[in-house]
Amino acid sequence: MNTNTKHWSILTDVTKCIGCESCVEGCREANHTGNDRPWAWQNGVRDLSASRWTTIDRLPENHYVRRQCRHCISPACASACPVGALSKTPEGAVVYDAVKCMGCRYCMMACPFGVPRYSWDSAVPEVRKCVLCHDRIKKGEAKEPACTSSCPTGATIFGPRDEMLAEAKKRLAAKPDFYKQHIWGEHEAGGTGVLTISDVDLPLPMDVPEDALPKRTWAALRTVPFVFVGVGAGMIGLRFIIGRRNEIRAVEAEAKARQAAAAVAEESTEQSPEENDQ
Repeated sequence: MNTNTKHWSILTDVTKCIGCESCVEGCREANHTGNDRPWAWQNGVRDLSASRWTTIDRLPENHYVRRQCRHCISPACASACPVGALSKTPEGAVVYDAVKCMGCRYCMMACPFGVPRYSWDSAVPEVRKCVLCHDRIKKGEAKEPACTSSCPTGATIFGPRDEMLAEAKKRLAAKPDFYKQHIWGEHEAGGTGVLTISDVDLPLPMDVPEDALPKRTWAALRTVPFVFVGVGAGMIGLRFIIGRRNEIRAVEAEAKARQAAAAVAEESTEQSPEENDQ
């Protein structure tokens, strides 16, 4: 498998998944995310969270579907981030830089798949999500993400997106009466790096448009830098005005102090001859 190609991708075949959660544990161990906690705002302990970057949704009739960051070709989360904390790598992974993050959580609102999570319990909260094991693969520490290498049935595999897409189409064509003739992620939100095929309908967002969402988010968020500049300029101006007022008050206070000192000195001078006469 050549991981030097553009846009890495994951293909998940729901018909092969047995719900063992080996992918979940593999991700947890590789990324040191810690143990799951049942937070009140989660749908359950198995929901995506700051500690669970991939999860298994359990469907009727022993069907299981893996959920994680979709690594969109044109990610809305990266487009919505005003400081570039989320970015798209040349290899296709959408990665996160905690140093740049200012905690606005616009990415969480922009993602059409509801993926990014926030580490609310941390003293220094961060946005947490799957990063496709990008650093480990780039450094040569791994040949593929921990989730795909951990799968015992080959239900989720890794490779260049064009090859994964071709494999998905091959399977659908080979069993047209078995598979749903749809590849989740082929076109949604302009296309994603995580592709899914299934023999049943999946509880994935069905109202996601096919056009790339950054075209929409940028229309609103392109004004953010100007707002920042405007607010910054206003604050600088306000600071100057307040500072100038303080300077004037200090000068006036100093002048009054000098006048008072002069008055006292003059009064003392006027009284001195009378005291000498006595």
